[in-house]
Amino acid sequence: MQHVGTSDTTRTTRTTRTTRTARASRREGGGVGRPPIRGLPDGAGAKGRGYAPLAVASDALGVLVPVAGVYHLTGQGRPVLSAVVACSAWLVIRAGHLRYVRRVIGESRGLLAAAHDWALLVGVLALLRVLTGENSAIGAALAALLPALFLSALAGALIHRRLTARRRAAEAVRRVLVVGEAGPVGDVTARLAARTDHPYVVVGTVPVGAGEPSGGLPVTGRLGSGPVPDRPSPAEGDPDEGVVTGAVRRCGADLVLVIPGSRLTGERLRRLSWQVQDAGLPLVISSGLSDVSPRRVRVSTAAGLQLIQVLAPARGGPPLLVKHLLDRVGAALGLVVLAPLFALIALAVRLDSRGPVLFRQRRIGHRGVPFVMWKFRSMVPDAARLRGSMEEANEQSGPLFKMRHDPRVTRVGRLLRRSSLDELPQLWNVVRGEMSLVGPRPPLPEEVARYGPVEHRRLEVRPGLTGPWQVGGRSDLSWDESLALDLSYTDNWSLTGDLDVLARTARAVAGGRGAY
Repeated sequence: MQHVGTSDTTRTTRTTRTTRTARASRREGGGVGRPPIRGLPDGAGAKGRGYAPLAVASDALGVLVPVAGVYHLTGQGRPVLSAVVACSAWLVIRAGHLRYVRRVIGESRGLLAAAHDWALLVGVLALLRVLTGENSAIGAALAALLPALFLSALAGALIHRRLTARRRAAEAVRRVLVVGEAGPVGDVTARLAARTDHPYVVVGTVPVGAGEPSGGLPVTGRLGSGPVPDRPSPAEGDPDEGVVTGAVRRCGADLVLVIPGSRLTGERLRRLSWQVQDAGLPLVISSGLSDVSPRRVRVSTAAGLQLIQVLAPARGGPPLLVKHLLDRVGAALGLVVLAPLFALIALAVRLDSRGPVLFRQRRIGHRGVPFVMWKFRSMVPDAARLRGSMEEANEQSGPLFKMRHDPRVTRVGRLLRRSSLDELPQLWNVVRGEMSLVGPRPPLPEEVARYGPVEHRRLEVRPGLTGPWQVGGRSDLSWDESLALDLSYTDNWSLTGDLDVLARTARAVAGGRGAY
């Protein structure tokens, strides 16, 4: 998340993270005067060893039992051998993609990874079928392989959920010492404190110079701000020698996060990295980039320098064409399949209150082009006229207007909003190319009128029927939080990411969080 918001949700998250800092030090064996945990790959030691066996077992059972059972029941030849071959191929594919590595497992829900690996499994087995002349029924073979996809995705989701819950409770975390100039140290620690979906908990800081980092975290050491010789003589010694490693022991950290700056760069940074690594500690360096997807980052070397190239966001090309095609085809199918539901909702809206069934509203779309957005009416007909007298009751920050108990919402409208069924007519906007299935929330003209250069960037992609705002908390998010999610999507969207958002939308709608 790009900006620390001011909503109750953010304050609660920040409090949780601050509270767990001390608890993490107790639970993981750290603390003042205690030696750090050494030699652990990033995040793996704290995470524990039980997740990988669970994932392997679920993957193996998800292939062995269904393949052997389906082949036996349908009279296919060699059910046991087929099951063993399919299971072996599945486990090799998963292991080859590092799905069982402790530093990776549980860091995401695993749905897209499972779908990717399953498609590869089908391709590998199809190739083996051709090479060996195996002649089992294709339908039976595919039916036997489907449980592998579902069980793998389910195990990944359960592991991710368990790991997330443990991190909220100060478990499965890494105790981090942050080194850098006071301002950047305060910014980085605030960003880490604003979320609990990562393993880093800051337990101490080593500022460069005389400043004090914000956030109230302990200063366990301090590096001088004066010039440091590139090649210190034996008589002078290195003034930075032992400062960071001593601070690590005092606060019980097991990872050092360095933020380069004008006083910490070049040869000084190089020697500091030697000291930390020679002490057997993991070293992480902050690049200063924020909300850039790893797939857009390339690391290269030139003249002994480590260079980071950031690829431009996808604004055209084949991926965008595929996205537009899937949008329109998916929306058209949705309109056909959901037609009976549309009729029932229309009847309920008409019987509940006077006024039209559909509500049309002018919104701002891709690159500032206005369009008419359609929804099922969830408010009284004169809701727009009444809003002027309700500005003081606005519960949302920024240009948005939201009330948890808006008196303009009808009885049926509350149900429609909680279930997000009022949004379904926007499928027509998707068919017309004015919206996408996944994208930022379409803003009102009066909201856009208050945008600055940063906010205008969210208009670089088509608005979406669903998106990061909907699955991230909807109206419970502050303006800053929802803007950060939209900006991150705008620069980092991908087809696989869109599929992930669509899969998460069902759970967000079922939970009803922030829907009012």
